[in-house]
Order: sequence, then C-alpha cells, then structure tokens
Amino acid sequence: METSGRPLIHSLFVATKLLKPGRAIPMARLMAAAQVVMLARRHWHRLEPHERRRLITLVRVAGGRRGRLTPGERLELARLIAKADPRLFAGLVVEKFSPVRLPRRVVQGKR
Repeated sequence: METSGRPLIHSLFVATKLLKPGRAIPMARLMAAAQVVMLARRHWHRLEPHERRRLITLVRVAGGRRGRLTPGERLELARLIAKADPRLFAGLVVEKFSPVRLPRRVVQGKR
C-alpha cells in the first residue's frame, strides 16, 4: 500500500479542475447533483439494512429483466421499492428544482 499521498494529491487535482469556472461541470450542477444524492440517501435509509441488502440482491439477479425473478421475488421487490416511497422522492426532487412552490398533492401524491 502506497502511503506517499499521491492518490490524494491526484484526487485534489481532479476536483479542482472540475470546479474551475467554465470547466466540464459548473458548480450549480454539482450542488444540484449533491442535493439529489442527499434526498436519495434519505429514502434509501427508510429500508432496514437487511432490506437494502435484499433489494440489491434482487436487482442484481434481475439484471434489468423482470422475467429473471420468480413471482415471489417480484412481489418482494415491489414491496421493498414501495417502502422507499419513490413517488415522494420524485416529488421532492421536482420541488427542490421548481422555481415556484408546488402544491402538496403534486409533491406527495394522493394520500
């Protein structure tokens, strides 16, 4: 294991290149992406650790195809996704970037 600090210096160099004005990713986009990541994390943590592991396993097994899962696994996957409340996540993301305040029914859906 190298302890000279080279990987850290390289990471800092890359990060400063990204943050310079006029470069590949403007700061506003980085902040927007960070806000979405924070919202996603909040919804991800609605699941218990064993549920998160199971969700990852089911998604890997499926490989993007529903037919690779048994009917029971499909139901389990649907239940886990529903527990993370994707409707609320999508509404909060839209609300975060909307220039006007959105009605609660748009953000949270019908309750």
